Amino acid sequence: MTDKTSRKSPREHLPEDVREHLHAAREEMHKSVEGILPPEFVAHRRAARKEMLLAFRGMLDHAIQRIDEHTANKA
Repeated sequence: MTDKTSRKSPREHLPEDVREHLHAAREEMHKSVEGILPPEFVAHRRAARKEMLLAFRGMLDHAIQRIDEHTANKA
């Protein structure tokens, strides 16, 4: 059986300079894609992403509230 706490994440296996290059490449790719898309699309995409994150936040808040209520009812 392996100990999950001793496993390294993929990022830990990469040297720092490789991670920096990957980050820079990702940023440049992001800029190039945004450069070919209309600004309205980019703004709409960001707004949609924010709405999805807010929806997830709402689901998490609801789940936490249910746990708290369940715990309070047992006490």
